Amino acid sequence: LFEVSLMYDKVKVTYLLNSGFILEIGDCAIIFDYYQDEKNIVDKIIQDKKEVYFFVSHVHYDHFNPKISEFKDKVTKYFISYDVVTDVLPKEKTIILDEYMTYDDKNIHVRSFSSTDEGISFFVEKNDWKIFHAGDFNWWHWKGDTKENNIFAKNGFVKQMMRLSGLKMDIAFFPVDSRLEEFLDLGVTEFCKVTEVKNLITMHNVGEKDWIIPEDFPNKEKMNSIWCPKVPGESHFITK
Repeated sequence: LFEVSLMYDKVKVTYLLNSGFILEIGDCAIIFDYYQDEKNIVDKIIQDKKEVYFFVSHVHYDHFNPKISEFKDKVTKYFISYDVVTDVLPKEKTIILDEYMTYDDKNIHVRSFSSTDEGISFFVEKNDWKIFHAGDFNWWHWKGDTKENNIFAKNGFVKQMMRLSGLKMDIAFFPVDSRLEEFLDLGVTEFCKVTEVKNLITMHNVGEKDWIIPEDFPNKEKMNSIWCPKVPGESHFITK
């Protein structure tokens, strides 16, 4: 039992692109929002895994690539947002999730939350790791948008955060999109203020500007790491 627990006490996270990541937890691989993988990282990693899970948060082309069907022989389950319409995935391995649904089996626990864009976000429990992937859930405050639209975006975000408040996560993937300019971290700041995040990984890193983590970023002193990947193939190790 001790050897088994040691096997799962470390996670290797590798950045694919945009909001795409692959997590390795012992003999399990979890892939979120596969979009592009020019270095063929996923195919190499999953060859040696006993369990392989794909998650698709929504239908946008930069979050869902039908090519994930090519891995079906190695895949344990595909967890797909309700807005993704596709006939290329094997039905017997595909779980369609609407907002606020739960899936449980002896190997994995998955809860879906809503989004402030298309689709859903995911809360995954696997081998004593609690993982949140926001998909396109964010406080999308666009400078060029109307006042009414930005108020609507804020209200949608605040409403969803009421459901997430107090959630404890070992790893959280959350958008920090520099196209939002000075408002790029509105969402992640509020998210980390009302949840408990041990390791934060930024994603949807679109645009030219790098995020400089503020000194007063909420609960920063309680976190083990904040990682802002930029180059596909970069990896980050997280230990319990």
